[in-house]
Amino acid sequence: MYNKLNLLLILLTCAVAPLLAEIKILHGPYLQNLGENEVTIVWVSDKPSIGWLEIAPDDGSHFYATERQKIFDTKIGIKNTSRIHSVKLEGLKPATTYRYRVCAQEVISHEGHKVIYGDITTAFSYAKEANSFTTNDATKPSVSFAMVNDIHGRNDVLENMINQCNLETTDLFLFNGDMVSISDNEEQMFGGFMDKAVELFASNLPMYYCRGNHETRGAMAPNFKDYFNPKADELFYAFRQGPVCFLVLDCGEDKPDSDVEYYGITDYDNYRSKQALWLSEITQSDLYRNAPFKVVVCHMPPFGGWHGELDILKKFIPVLNQAKPDVYLTGHLHQYIRNEAGKDGVAFPLIVNSNNTLLKADADAGKLDIRIYDLDGKMIDQLVIKK
Repeated sequence: MYNKLNLLLILLTCAVAPLLAEIKILHGPYLQNLGENEVTIVWVSDKPSIGWLEIAPDDGSHFYATERQKIFDTKIGIKNTSRIHSVKLEGLKPATTYRYRVCAQEVISHEGHKVIYGDITTAFSYAKEANSFTTNDATKPSVSFAMVNDIHGRNDVLENMINQCNLETTDLFLFNGDMVSISDNEEQMFGGFMDKAVELFASNLPMYYCRGNHETRGAMAPNFKDYFNPKADELFYAFRQGPVCFLVLDCGEDKPDSDVEYYGITDYDNYRSKQALWLSEITQSDLYRNAPFKVVVCHMPPFGGWHGELDILKKFIPVLNQAKPDVYLTGHLHQYIRNEAGKDGVAFPLIVNSNNTLLKADADAGKLDIRIYDLDGKMIDQLVIKK
């Protein structure tokens, strides 16, 4: 009898222990959509919770010198109960550094008007400085950025490339698609590249994500926007840092929407048509026209003969030929290609970055210097565009 009671207690303990475990922040925080006056910060907890962000100026005071302003993750005036949290900060000042920490409190139950809360957790470590970010600045005289693409979950390759960059002088990173091969679950995404990005830089330096065709695949694909660009209207967008305006386009899939592989779930032809209209508008804006340099970022190139590539050629390139960007940065083909302006009906230079090369660039008002490096850190090509 005694042994049976012990066994029963052990089984009950094993069953209840996960319910009593403290809540944790599993992933993040990381910056999204950093602009001159705004930023979105994303993090993921292991249990349903409410989440908030605490923000402080970079004024030399200790983060715990006073109670800091709290901004909650809310939706229609209600604190969002979720594992995925995102807070958009607005009304920020350009070229200004802010400190922050993110928190989550478990929601054990919500019945009627009564909510029972559990433990609180934070990604902040008391032993180190708070995370921070610096807002963009259109008047900044120069900008330094880097681009990687087609990582396909190879954390070692991603770490190699990021470690080739001086994080003290790099202003931003471009993730130009196919960072994973398929999105069936959250762990593929975070385990495949995003946890490594957070470990190395993404809590403090901005990463701008350009979705590739592989991110459109898998059961998690419809939820992509919950994690990246969560507060933006679309996955295509524009931003400016220093002398460069970046246009980030979403290529969609590479095969026709009717292809058997997609099981009737895709509508990318119409999606690209919608982008083409947006592209016509944004290229007439002051954001674009007033920038000394214009850089287009899109995962798929406008050549190769597949349907998605041909649709980009048909819908995006006529608008861009009129808008005259300085360069089109792409990937997808897993090989390095550089086309000069005028080739294949494209009126501007085009760089296809490979899955094993790192693109680094520096720009000021008169020059855009783009360099390509292999995994050994050797520069294999350079494109310099002068005004």
